[in-house]
Amino acid sequence: MKSLLDNIIWHSLTDHQRHFAVGSGGARRYAQGFSPIVGFADPDNPCFDDLVPHLAVGEHVYCERWKGRAPTGWQLVEERLMRKLIWEAPAPDHAVGTDAQPLRAEHAPQALALAELTQPGPFGLRTIELGEYYGYFVGERLVAMAGERMHAGRLREISGVCTHPDFLGRGYARELMLKLLRIQLRRGQLPFLHVMSDNHRALSLYRRMGFSDYREVVVRVICRTDLAR
Repeated sequence: MKSLLDNIIWHSLTDHQRHFAVGSGGARRYAQGFSPIVGFADPDNPCFDDLVPHLAVGEHVYCERWKGRAPTGWQLVEERLMRKLIWEAPAPDHAVGTDAQPLRAEHAPQALALAELTQPGPFGLRTIELGEYYGYFVGERLVAMAGERMHAGRLREISGVCTHPDFLGRGYARELMLKLLRIQLRRGQLPFLHVMSDNHRALSLYRRMGFSDYREVVVRVICRTDLAR
């Protein structure tokens, strides 16, 4: 099961979430409006030609593991290191987040705005459709959220964890994650998450909660620079 995590994007887009995917051959991506993420059948040797019909010129998307030079017609925009963590602890022993609200379609603009402000990772207007998302509101204002993104086999990702800077330190993110952990473990799923390697605060929190390091990978942002190959 853990081996699916080595190429979780591809396995998600060709398994449980194939109805959210577009692509052909050895390349798949989340459809427009969802998280701008691309998966390859062989992420160490990606087939960019298969991606061309499904990516607009200038559109930025994320991919992982690939370390080679950008081929003609493509630009490497950003490169960072990212860690994959997997849950290896007992289920949380008490219910939390009981007052968190499910995020619905009408909350999507607020969720996107919060993600753009806090940068928890690639996020789109329709990302909250990929799984269950919950948030905390102050009045009508969404101030914290967390939800589910990738899904392959029993693996289920916790993602989009973020809190507005004005509301940090209240435990919102931890409570939302514990709520999602309980939900996923009751389903018989194995929770995992991604976090940038230089986000030491988040890494420390996740490890204390019960997540263990699985591996570190390169994550890149790429874009097309020509009209066609």
